[in-house]
Amino acid sequence: MNYEEIITLLGDEAESLLSHTCEKIPKDLIISPGPESVLTVLRDSNRSSRVIANLQRLYHHGRLAGTGYLSIFPVDQGLEHTAAYSFYQQPHYFDPQAILEMAIAGGCSGVASTFGVLSLVSKKYQSKIPFIVKINHSEHLTLPELADQLIFTSVDQAATLGAAAIGATVYFGSNTSHKQIEQISRLFERAHQLGMATILWCYPRNDHYKKDSQSYEEAADVTAQAIHLGVSMGADIVKQKMPTSLRAFQALNFSKYDDQMYDQLLTDHPIDLVRYQVLHAYSGRIGLINSGGESLGEDNLRAAVRQAVINKRAGGHGLIMGRKVFKSDWDTGVKLLRAVQDVYLEPKITIA
Repeated sequence: MNYEEIITLLGDEAESLLSHTCEKIPKDLIISPGPESVLTVLRDSNRSSRVIANLQRLYHHGRLAGTGYLSIFPVDQGLEHTAAYSFYQQPHYFDPQAILEMAIAGGCSGVASTFGVLSLVSKKYQSKIPFIVKINHSEHLTLPELADQLIFTSVDQAATLGAAAIGATVYFGSNTSHKQIEQISRLFERAHQLGMATILWCYPRNDHYKKDSQSYEEAADVTAQAIHLGVSMGADIVKQKMPTSLRAFQALNFSKYDDQMYDQLLTDHPIDLVRYQVLHAYSGRIGLINSGGESLGEDNLRAAVRQAVINKRAGGHGLIMGRKVFKSDWDTGVKLLRAVQDVYLEPKITIA
């Protein structure tokens, strides 16, 4: 997909998204992604040479190799959303091999999935694409449901697969978040000891993040603070949903906030909202990847390209997109992944 096709796809939003300049958090306040950004940031850190090398494996694989950007294919929804619900439209994804083949065909930087999926095909594929082993998951058979994540495998088992990284979720703000923070912090320490990188799904989750039927779980301030907690736990990459312009601390009158912090750092423009998230990831020193979100059917291509433009121009490191791909037929899934990558490969789309 070339620049003109991207403009056409964005339609009425093209000028706003492609010409916007972030003024409240200008680009010179963040570390922008680039071919050497991982080395530049981490050479003075406590990360070992093995951890840095494994991060480099991710950043130097697939169509985005050497650009400073990532395109990750995540398929753990069989546990996070139930398997039949996730795969009934494309049932071949019940087979782990299909997941790996799509990640490779789509030119991805890496594939994130369960230990069960990756272990079953590890000898065939571990040399073909970097593995990200997701170590904790939901289970969706408890009633009433709990906002919790269970450990499904050990960090040491992930290492036996030759994984480049482990991934984990913390539901920040939930009744079980304190346990999750302590647990995952220890597991991230162990991953670093074994030379693997760490990726944290930083998801706010609390039934009280609601007011007047409005959910604030994806509000800019809540998602950004979850990112800041995640990088403070030792994450090398953080994953977060695209933020909304809602202001949870203000609306719900909780946590610590000042009305002026919103006025000084935020506007309602979608690029400024993600720039606010990037700022919370130690000024972009830790890479922010935004999630691709739910499948929207025929609107998937436009939505995915739009998200990529917003993330790239905000200073993010890429998208981690699963549902839009595996709920589509094979050729459409490959097209979606490659269209997103084309945004990051397009030199005319720059940091705002």
